[in-house]
Order: sequence, then structure tokens, then C-alpha cells
Amino acid sequence: MPLAKETSIYKKFVISVSLAIILSLAGIFFAIIAKTRQLIDEESITQTRTLFNSIVLARKWNANHGGVYVEKKEGMESNPYLQNPDIKTIDGKVYTLKTPATMTREIFEYAEKEGLFKFHITSMNPLNPNNKPDEFEMNALSQFEKGKKEIFHNEKINDRIFFRYMAPLYVEKECLPCHLKQGYKLNDVRGGISVTLDVGYIQNKLKRNTLYITAFGSAVLLLLMGLIYLFTARLTKAVSGVQQQLRKMAITDGLTGMFNRKHIMSRFYEEFERAKRLEKSLGCIMIDIDRFKSINDKYGHITGDEVLREIPDRIKNSIRIYDVLGRYGGEEFLVVLPDTNLDDAKSLAERIRENVKLDLPIETDTAYLINVTISLGVTCMLDEDKTVDDIIKRADEGLYKAKASGRDNVMWV
Repeated sequence: MPLAKETSIYKKFVISVSLAIILSLAGIFFAIIAKTRQLIDEESITQTRTLFNSIVLARKWNANHGGVYVEKKEGMESNPYLQNPDIKTIDGKVYTLKTPATMTREIFEYAEKEGLFKFHITSMNPLNPNNKPDEFEMNALSQFEKGKKEIFHNEKINDRIFFRYMAPLYVEKECLPCHLKQGYKLNDVRGGISVTLDVGYIQNKLKRNTLYITAFGSAVLLLLMGLIYLFTARLTKAVSGVQQQLRKMAITDGLTGMFNRKHIMSRFYEEFERAKRLEKSLGCIMIDIDRFKSINDKYGHITGDEVLREIPDRIKNSIRIYDVLGRYGGEEFLVVLPDTNLDDAKSLAERIRENVKLDLPIETDTAYLINVTISLGVTCMLDEDKTVDDIIKRADEGLYKAKASGRDNVMWV
């Protein structure tokens, strides 16, 4: 597989794994943030619901007693919507009636002064203008008429976040004395109480926590990406090294280290097609080690293998850098000569023969000094050649002629 294609596969792998990790971590972090928001909302609902129920219980207690009279002190105003709300005792003190609505409103005022939360009692047709519903409350009251039991949401007011909760107030038996004349019947929705809770602090804290989680997640993600990249880079290097070794093994003769027959023939076909296409010359040299069988018989196959390793090295030192050398089979070697005519091929073949013969004797590990000669058959591509087999056939004929003429010789066809 080409290196560029391998690299592309590894890149796609890294990108796929990285995207999977990013999506997984993002999903986890978003789930954590969403769950935290949900818990905050649930806590806000619980808190406001408890406050609502508390004030409803207080109102019910008040209503069960028909209202509560309290001493009218300086600055205290009587309920303007009641007939004869005040009574005077024999000792001269004045007491005024605090209905559930009045008591609720005054409790709300205390709560608001303390900065804890805000209550607001309201209805569609309030007697007191101060009880007029706002947009949230109007929408809630409409929903209550349709059977909704409670309404809540977060609302931004003056750049601060508030949790708003509202539940309905129903007409009960104790309420009828005051509200019957308004046309209400038992169990009618006569209004509601909204609770407003400042959650700006906890929302800001949630934002900070979200930033911390995002920063932590980004750091973890970068670390994982770095580890994946490092692991993949090492894996890529190792796999590429193995594949390069395999590619080399696939095209290399195991004994001599030269190109094997399959690869030298593949290269020969490539040069043949190129020469035909560009109308270039193409030379070929077939080489055989003289009397190699006798070397094996006299010195043994281990020594023969050493000779087979030494000869192609000497041939390689004699040819040009763009010439292609490979083991054709047994003790035969093939040299493909791009852009080479017959005269140049013959000259190169003669140089190879002389360098092999005149070089120092081959010194083997078995302590033998062996003088070796070679025979060479030379040819070049002709216009009528259809395949490389036509060229090799003529090079073989030249090699046969060289051996027949006494070996250690160069012949051509």
C-alpha cells in the first residue's frame, strides 16, 4: 500500500477516534450540566412550593377563625374593602380585622423587607389594585382555569435571574362569607399566589461551574488527543516500518539482496512500455557465473552462496545509478538498461566483465580465495519486439554464444 494512502488511513482513524471522544465527552459534560440545572430547578420548585403551602396553611387558619383582630396601633390602616373592620373595646382600645388576604399581604411585605423572597396574591378581578396580576401571573391564572395545578419558570428581571412559581387558590367553605358576593362558588379558582425567589447567585455559580467543567473537559480532551496522536504516531511508524520491510522482502531476493525475478521483470515491463511510448532505446544484459556448479561441488553450497552474494555487489558497482539489476534465477542476473543503445550496452557489459574478473579474489568465510568469471549476453529492444520476452530471448542467445566461445566473454544478438 502506498505510504500516502497509509497516512490518509491513519489520519481518518485519528479523526474518527477524536470525534468519537469529543462527542462522548461533550455528551457527558452536557448531561452533567443539564442534570445540575434540573436539580437546581427541582430545588427551587420544592422551596417555592413549600413557601406557598406554608402561606396557604396560615391563610386557612385565619379563615377558619373568621379573620383575626389585632390592636390598631399608630400608623396602621384598616382594610378599606371591608364594612366595619374595626371594633372598640370597653377599655377604649381599637382592634381591626385582618382577613386572610390582608394577613398574607403583610407577611409578603415582611418577607420582601428581609430580602428573602417575594409573595404576591392576585386574581383576574382583584378588589385591591395592588393585587393586579403581571404577565406571568395572568398567564398562570389562565392555565389554572384550564386545570393546571402550578406554573413556574426562570425569569430575568433587571439583569438578575429569578425563579417564579405560582399555584391557584380555590374557594373553600371558609372563604364564602367574603367572596360569595363576588359570584364565586365552592372550589372555584379565585386567584393565586406567586412566589418569586432570587436564584441569581446560584445561577452565576452554575455558570462558573460550567466554565470550570468546560475548561477541565477541554484539558482532558487535549490530553487524550495528545495521547491518541502520540500512540497513533508510534503505531504508524511501527506499522510503516513493518510494511516497508514487507515491501522490501516482496521485491528482494533473500540471498543476494538484489531485486528478485518478479520485481526485475516488473521493472523491465515498465521500461519497455516507456521506451515504446517515448521511442527510446532499451538495453538488456543477461549474466551467468561461469562454472558455478563446480564451485558448489568443490567448495560446498555455503561457499557458493557467498559467491552469489559477492558477484551482484561487483556488478552493481559497475553499472549506472538508473540501471536496474536483479537476480533472474540460480546463478543468472539480469540488467535492464534504460535509454541505452547496443554499442553502449556492449561497452557497459565489457566493463562489468572486467571488474568482476580483475577484482580481488572472493574471500569466503570458509577461508577460500576464489577467482570467478562471468559470461554476458547483450541485446537491445527492436521495433518488432512485442514483449520483454522477445528481448530476453535474444539476450539468452547472446549468453549462450558467450559460453560456447569459451566463457568469460561478452556476446550480443
